[in-house]
Amino acid sequence: MILTKFDDLINWFEHKNKVLIALSGGVDSALVAYAAFQKLGSSAIAITADYKTLSREELDTAKNVCSEIGIKQFLLDYNELDNEDFIKNDSDRCFHCRMELGTRLQEFAKEHDVSVIVDGTNIDDLGDYRPGIDALKQNGVRSPLVETNFSKSEIRDFAKSVGLSVFDKPSNSCLASRIPWGQRVTAEKLARIEYGEIIVKQLTQTNQVRVRDLNGTAKIEVEKEMISAFNEKIIKQLEEKLKIIGFSNVEIDQDGYSPGKINVIAD
Repeated sequence: MILTKFDDLINWFEHKNKVLIALSGGVDSALVAYAAFQKLGSSAIAITADYKTLSREELDTAKNVCSEIGIKQFLLDYNELDNEDFIKNDSDRCFHCRMELGTRLQEFAKEHDVSVIVDGTNIDDLGDYRPGIDALKQNGVRSPLVETNFSKSEIRDFAKSVGLSVFDKPSNSCLASRIPWGQRVTAEKLARIEYGEIIVKQLTQTNQVRVRDLNGTAKIEVEKEMISAFNEKIIKQLEEKLKIIGFSNVEIDQDGYSPGKINVIAD
């Protein structure tokens, strides 16, 4: 049955002519790109948006995934910080982000005679607050993983079986998601968040890391079982290094990492 399900994903692309895959660097869109390329070959192309809130690590991963698959990749290069609706950072930030992305994807599709645009949304995403999904839908972007009923765990299993290196890559999101709603998104904040997460990963060998920027305080979230890695020596090193890059204080979230934890309006 499982093999049939993966066949269903590949066959979803039948008779789709030319398809554009919005590829972020995560496992979900990677599996979609793999399936599309298996069915369509060079008529499947990937596109990654370098909109300045995507970390360099994610961008590099996206490039590596495309190389593994053999799919041609294009980059959309623009700056979300030019979008006032985005940088004001209210509860619709993701909607504004994805509306702009969707518009640019549509423009690219018209220029390259693409018939269908797809993304990596899966059925587990539908249970979260994801206004960005609605924005992409409004721009005609389809989600093969939803339409073929794929869960996150199934995606990881299939990605592993076909040899994609990102099969166990932790879920990630844009750097702006580390800033509470109501606090403006700035280039300075994004830079210190990105470097802060690199520092935490290097010092603790932890893969799933969020450095939340709470008015200049770095609140560090990792998986709960990894909190013990933050001994007194590590915490002191983190305080020294994170203050150098612009944080005023450092806190370790004892409740551990959970997605969307700071999705509240901040003062």
